[in-house]
Amino acid sequence: MNNPTQTAASRSVPERGGAARVAAPPRSRDRRPRSTQWAAWAFLAPVTTYLIAFYLYPLYRNIDLSLRDYTVRSFVQGGAEFSGLDNLREVLDDPTFGPALTHTVVFTLVSLAFQFAIGLALAVFFSQNFKLSATLRALFLVPWLLPLIVSASTWSWMLNSDSGIVNAALGYVGLGPVNWLTSPDWSLVSVTIANIWIGIPFNLVVLYSGLQAISRDVHEAAELDGAGGWQKFWRVTFPLLRPVSAITLLLGLVYTLKVFDIIWIMTKGGPADSSTTFATWSYRLGFGNLLPAFGPGAAVGNLLILMALVFGLIYIRVQRRQSQS
Repeated sequence: MNNPTQTAASRSVPERGGAARVAAPPRSRDRRPRSTQWAAWAFLAPVTTYLIAFYLYPLYRNIDLSLRDYTVRSFVQGGAEFSGLDNLREVLDDPTFGPALTHTVVFTLVSLAFQFAIGLALAVFFSQNFKLSATLRALFLVPWLLPLIVSASTWSWMLNSDSGIVNAALGYVGLGPVNWLTSPDWSLVSVTIANIWIGIPFNLVVLYSGLQAISRDVHEAAELDGAGGWQKFWRVTFPLLRPVSAITLLLGLVYTLKVFDIIWIMTKGGPADSSTTFATWSYRLGFGNLLPAFGPGAAVGNLLILMALVFGLIYIRVQRRQSQS
């Protein structure tokens, strides 16, 4: 007769051949201690608070501004009337929209192309580790470390039509002066040159770090196969540098889309809107007039955010395809 106090865990289970197997006790689900969970939330709290305070809330406020008819009084006291997409329609119908979009695209793409190309060339040059290489790299970081107001003011002085050093150099070689900042044909070129100069050090630093991460054994193997300098770079170095190049271009794109200080200090978007981009147009609508148009200015800002988001999604998709291939 079985003992009634016998537990289910100690009962024998008959198997084939007369052997008996003891049933294993049920396993309890592993759970982390409550103190560990609280510690994890404590580490996440500062990051979450920062994202909400400096990203989500400003984004919400900008969207709210673009969907309401804000005046100076309603901006301070509240109670702005909901206007839906009227501000966006006003922006799209504005004669400034077309030129501002064109200038934003040209300014961004030309800046990215030259910043990346020059930065990559300098990164390859400094990767040779010659004498004074570290010193020269440090000097190339100066434009990146200077405040933008200092850099833009310096370029304004250099490109001044009457007393600028650039026109003085042109006169020395027998060329006439150029109205860099006051001519509609040259104003966008001027701010683009200044932005390229400021962005080269960032590309240099990131791409140089990527080059240092590539093993020298790969280059030695390519040399043994008979690859020359250009073939070694194009078929070995550049493909291995592709992930670093992609993130460099993405960060440069996001930064260049929102460039405001350089253009505003040098030309204020003029003359005759010849160097106006979405960033300067948004500021001028919201803060550059006696009667600010907060709603349309926020709508232009939303277009900038949308452009950056689209390119960010494209980058994520390209990276996902590369990881799967």
